Amino acid sequence: MRGVNARCPPRAASGAAPPDTSFLESLIGYNARRAALAIIARVLPTLQPHDLRVVEFSVLTVIAHNPGITSRQVCAALDILPPNLVGLLRRLERRGLVEKRAHPGDRRAQSLYVTALGAQVQRQAQDAVAAVETDEATHLSAAERATLIALLRRIYQGNGAGTTR
Repeated sequence: MRGVNARCPPRAASGAAPPDTSFLESLIGYNARRAALAIIARVLPTLQPHDLRVVEFSVLTVIAHNPGITSRQVCAALDILPPNLVGLLRRLERRGLVEKRAHPGDRRAQSLYVTALGAQVQRQAQDAVAAVETDEATHLSAAERATLIALLRRIYQGNGAGTTR
């Protein structure tokens, strides 16, 4: 994702005033989306050497940090629709990064695990992504970053993540 500005041609140097976006800039959703686009634009190049998209990295990370997690739990954790997760898991399985095993307590469910290769790729990608979210890249101090994350989590957890669809 190249960001909103990459999709639009540059404004002509006609001396026209920039458009008024003050109302949009007063909205949490608008600002959260613009911040997400800015971070994702920096994250994408770090995931490219690992042949991962952001959502694949997220799925792989949840599985790596929660060995034996079920597909239903991954969907709930990441607010992904089950049909969308099926394709993501298929791609990760084909690459040898994730494997399914019989769930010990539920014959209908399957447990998800990263393979040795999956653990290696996930660790390298996680280190690369963490390096992107630095003070320099986000223009936030460590304290500001922690506050922002806490406030954003309060919004999406307070809205009942997974129930917005």
